[in-house]
Amino acid sequence: MQKCIIGKKVGMTQIFDEKGNVIPVTVIEAGPCIVVSKKTTENDGYEAVQIGYGDVSDKRVNKPQKGHFAKADVAAKKHLKEFRLDDCSALNVGDLIKADTFECGNAIDVIGTSKGKGYAGTIKRYGNHRLKETHGSGPVARHAGSNGATSSPSRVFKGKKLPGHMGAERVTVQNLTVAKVDAENNLIAIRGAVPGPKGGLVYITDSVKA
Repeated sequence: MQKCIIGKKVGMTQIFDEKGNVIPVTVIEAGPCIVVSKKTTENDGYEAVQIGYGDVSDKRVNKPQKGHFAKADVAAKKHLKEFRLDDCSALNVGDLIKADTFECGNAIDVIGTSKGKGYAGTIKRYGNHRLKETHGSGPVARHAGSNGATSSPSRVFKGKKLPGHMGAERVTVQNLTVAKVDAENNLIAIRGAVPGPKGGLVYITDSVKA
């Protein structure tokens, strides 16, 4: 069965394997999550589960959300996320999903929101080279350079790499590996880096390429 969980990025650290090799890991506080609703092929045309993460006061949810949680007979949750799974038969409304749903060595995909960098030029945003700083280039060494041809086609082609807002976008990192699972403290150590700042929300699923 496919697995999924919602978590919060704690930060990065390092652990050591049996041979003493250093493994850089990102620690995720994963779950506990609860199944709030299910979608079925008969009723909705597809199969999915909606899971909630993070306790929140009833005062912080609106009236439709209160009804949604009351129908499932679960406490109000701060975050809701729907995961499409091939087979949802093993999960029912009210079931808890904890960190131990994943095991050491599992291949996973992690979805997060990258750190926002604000307005950035093309050198920082795309890794463009600087222009030459002699022979008349003037004070524009970090500019984007030529935007295209002149009278033909008389426009800038779509996809031209220009300055703009950088970061703060949804990023998926595929085929990471679970290095360690601490079920007692609901922690998952993932080998490598995960997008987003400390405290950022992440979604963990089985790898689609494994």
